Amino acid sequence: MPAAAVKPKPKPTQSTARRPVLLDTPYAPVEKCPLPPGRPREWYITHNRRLKAMRLAIALLDSGVYQPDQARDETIRDTAELIGVRPPSDTTCHLVRAFMRYSR
Repeated sequence: MPAAAVKPKPKPTQSTARRPVLLDTPYAPVEKCPLPPGRPREWYITHNRRLKAMRLAIALLDSGVYQPDQARDETIRDTAELIGVRPPSDTTCHLVRAFMRYSR
């Protein structure tokens, strides 16, 4: 078949999620377990920041934000309010975009 006869697939106009996305309902809180004792304070701060950024990245992906360029600070902070976590700092917003960038 000649290359000119091949038609590109049309881009979907609706979500391609395999399961329905229901962000109107709040996320269930994750069961917490104690962190290991004896680490430097910086480790705990970084650990908690990564957990929060991962939760936000997952929520953004579930809501249809797939590109890091689409995830501006306002979008990330709105999502944080939606899932019930405190508004993230600029550093955490940067980390959310990094997770989205390297998850491809």
